[in-house]
Amino acid sequence: MYVEISGVGKTGCMDGPFLVQLVSIGCAGALGAVARYMLGYMITRRAGSTFPFGTLVINVSGSFFIGLVFALTARHVVSPAIQLILATGFLGGYTTFSTMSWEGVQLARGGRMWASVLYLGENVVLGILAVALGIAAGWWF
Repeated sequence: MYVEISGVGKTGCMDGPFLVQLVSIGCAGALGAVARYMLGYMITRRAGSTFPFGTLVINVSGSFFIGLVFALTARHVVSPAIQLILATGFLGGYTTFSTMSWEGVQLARGGRMWASVLYLGENVVLGILAVALGIAAGWWF
């Protein structure tokens, strides 16, 4: 997911274009984090359940979109710079491995071991399937 970006000279100083990329990635990451919070909040409220459906939906949809972005980049529909901003920035802020892990542990600590195993397994399996579907969608469009 790393794209060679120029801008760090022999002196270690960053030039303007490199700083613009860093700020763009950071802003996109902030937007992704806000989108994650809002969507997770809405899903959790609607579900009315202690099962962390919000994080599951976010991780699976983020996996789909990262597959889509990489496929569109491979087809030269999306530039590597935009891929970097979308995949590393927005989707990096949007998806959340740490929250998923914490919620899995909380389910187990609450005596819901099978729910924990199911939840963690769903995130991994559905995430991988979603990446594959995103790649397929990117090649189809």
